[in-house]
Amino acid sequence: MGKQPSAWITTQQKKRWPLMILLLLSLSTLMAFLIRSTFDSCSNGSINNVGNFIREGQEEEKGGTHHQVNHNDEAPTPNPLDFMKSKLVLLVSHELSLSGGPLLLMELAFLLREVGADVVWVTNQKQTESDDIIYSLEHKMLNRGVQVFSAKGQEAIDTALKADLVVLNTAVAGKWLDAVLKEHVADVLPKVLWWIHEMRGHYFKLEYVKHLPLVGGAMIDSHTTANYWKNRTRERLGIKMPETYVVHLGNSKELMEVAENRVAKRVLCEHVRESLGVKNEDLVFALINSVSRGKGQDLFLRSFHESLKLIQERKLKVPPIHAVIVGSDMNAQTKFETELRNFVSQNNMQGRVHFVNKTLTVAPYLASIDVLVQNSQARGECFGRITIEAMAFQLPVLGTAAGGTMEIVVNGTTSLLHPAGKEGVMPLSNNIVKLATNVEKRLTMGKRGYERVKERFLEHHMSERIAKVLKEILLHKAKRHSES
Repeated sequence: MGKQPSAWITTQQKKRWPLMILLLLSLSTLMAFLIRSTFDSCSNGSINNVGNFIREGQEEEKGGTHHQVNHNDEAPTPNPLDFMKSKLVLLVSHELSLSGGPLLLMELAFLLREVGADVVWVTNQKQTESDDIIYSLEHKMLNRGVQVFSAKGQEAIDTALKADLVVLNTAVAGKWLDAVLKEHVADVLPKVLWWIHEMRGHYFKLEYVKHLPLVGGAMIDSHTTANYWKNRTRERLGIKMPETYVVHLGNSKELMEVAENRVAKRVLCEHVRESLGVKNEDLVFALINSVSRGKGQDLFLRSFHESLKLIQERKLKVPPIHAVIVGSDMNAQTKFETELRNFVSQNNMQGRVHFVNKTLTVAPYLASIDVLVQNSQARGECFGRITIEAMAFQLPVLGTAAGGTMEIVVNGTTSLLHPAGKEGVMPLSNNIVKLATNVEKRLTMGKRGYERVKERFLEHHMSERIAKVLKEILLHKAKRHSES
């Protein structure tokens, strides 16, 4: 995520969630759940009669994969990426994992495949031993027609030389240029689009980004991050950024289909809450991000603990509230996650705080919670994909006033913001109490967030923005080629 995000995988759930969602999105399965779901109170909205369920199923978009449907006149609208048909694109990822950067690059791979581009993927830092996650992600790409090559073989070099476009994903991927291309680096740089997601200072190493001034262009997820890179590269490294494009991300069609289907959300809500031991009437505040100190799970739990004390001290009448941490991985963050669990135990919050393993499928959790907490620290998120995903599910957002979050939400309208760092603990706890005690405010913020997503953070918005960048890079490459 990424980073935005936004997504991970649980081995135990790999087969269960995708199958359930596919079943839910079929009309026959939806009808099977009608009677059972009608009187459930799990979702944010209410459904008055069975006719509403049927109309929702009929109104779902059924367009093809290559075009979007214009509901005003029902005429197909050309995909803005259609010009990439038959183009050869090489995607270079620094790693293949369930973090935001690689998953976002995979999404670009699928968007390009939909319009008929030839797409090749290489992973620069790949584990030598077998890994279930890498195996799963590679086969997901292969099943969608993306070719997967070794990053260090002659095949990768030949592809880079022949490619119409090369996308380097994240600053760390820059190491691949000298390590693999060697004497061919200068031939490839004019057609390189460098997609940068990082906000942390340790990525500003000359060994990573020394070729940055000579590439076709850089694409960054937020204006905040773009300005940070422009200033930092000049001041710390003495190099100049290339032509830089800011591209805000968008939600996939698949996620929007679930977010806009009340029946699907209702059943997912039932299932997740049952698995967590949370009742339908309880309130759930969730932080969905890989567990690490930079994502602020420790400060969120402190805020949550303070909110419980405030509710008790003020004798407020609110439903039981719960905190859910989605993104747990004891193997990756053993020390930090042990601290989190010890804090929960020491404060007797075991029944109120729930840890969920990393998962590629976040929709079930977005369908089952009431508020998203985006608590990324320091400079915040580069963009924060999970934020727009939550807004699609009509969830209010409690976020840090930092980074790309400031370009997504509207404070006081779609979200309530608090400072990053320890000084944000009490403001966040007060915001938790504020939303816990005001259902109308939660629903209004959620609705306005959804409207904002529909206006600017959908897949076709992102495709349009990326298409403009790719055209610029291809024109730049052609101009450089003619001059040489």
